[in-house]
Amino acid sequence: MLENDTRTVLTLDAGGTNLIFSAIAGNREVVEPVHFHSSPNDLDRMLSTLVEGFRAVMRQLDTAPVAISFAFPGPADYAHGIIGDLPNFPSFRGGVALGPYLERSFGIPVYINNDGNLFAYGEAICGALPEVNALLAEAGSTKRYRNLLGVTLGTGFGAGVVIDGRLLTGDNGCGGDVWVFRNKCHAGMICEESVSIRAIRRVYGELSGEDASALTPRDICEIADGVRDGNRDAAKESFRQFGEVAGDVISQALTVVDGIVVLGGGLTGAAHHFMPALLQEMRSDIGTFAGERFPRLQMHAYDLDKPGECADFVREKSLLVGVPGSDARVRYHHVRQTPVVCSKLGASRAISLGAYAYAISELDRRG
Repeated sequence: MLENDTRTVLTLDAGGTNLIFSAIAGNREVVEPVHFHSSPNDLDRMLSTLVEGFRAVMRQLDTAPVAISFAFPGPADYAHGIIGDLPNFPSFRGGVALGPYLERSFGIPVYINNDGNLFAYGEAICGALPEVNALLAEAGSTKRYRNLLGVTLGTGFGAGVVIDGRLLTGDNGCGGDVWVFRNKCHAGMICEESVSIRAIRRVYGELSGEDASALTPRDICEIADGVRDGNRDAAKESFRQFGEVAGDVISQALTVVDGIVVLGGGLTGAAHHFMPALLQEMRSDIGTFAGERFPRLQMHAYDLDKPGECADFVREKSLLVGVPGSDARVRYHHVRQTPVVCSKLGASRAISLGAYAYAISELDRRG
């Protein structure tokens, strides 16, 4: 268990404005985080700030770190630590070998991923996946889950996939990238145009006729809740459309992943507004030219944040069936179900724990 692992990994929360450096050992932060201002337009200054930030963390440590692991925006060749053309980091355009640079500076392995991947990995190792299996075990159910689709809802629409304990990175570093799925509600558009902060703001402005440029998603959520002045119907509809498109994309991804779904990011605070539409989409049906109708998913989706649905989900539903020609009996899980749950770790902590766990797993895998 990672809680008992004494190895220390340096981590970084990288943003266009701030850089927050830290270190994790045994699944817990072991230093006081160090804050530096980002320099997205000056590559030399940015690189020197990264080095100084990690060195400032190392000065707080009693033991040497074994790796550096963190999330950094893409596009990138994550397997080789090369960052590509980033809109928020103009100085990185043309390709910057950030991983190899840091490896030469510190003499330890460096692992870089995107936040969707590390969010999913953190939830698979330390969050939603073990929590769901613990709920099943406590209820006496024999069902267990091994796969997870982690979805981040915020500035953009991110995701990551973990299969049998291994993070799906893909041959091009694009595994789990759902943001470019087709938009169900707007032909020719990517789904992120309806599943993001800008989408909530855009739809509210269109429907209300108001200038929504200064409104935050929290503001619009409060309008939908009726505790802030504004067009309540427009606010509710902005989240409903968000949930419909997110549910459509998640349904498509689940036909491949077939695991639990965990939602994270700042917009999960408005889950009570978008979750009904998201689940309605996952529970909808789809047809054939012959007139037949089939469930959109082969699995029934449960909202684990609702006590009644959670109680039904964990209830044992398997049967014992006989083996032909013998007295033996085997268990048959004939009811297919997928839980959907909001992160209890929070996206930031899940990403940090995912970065730590990924570094440890790669060090162990490579011996």
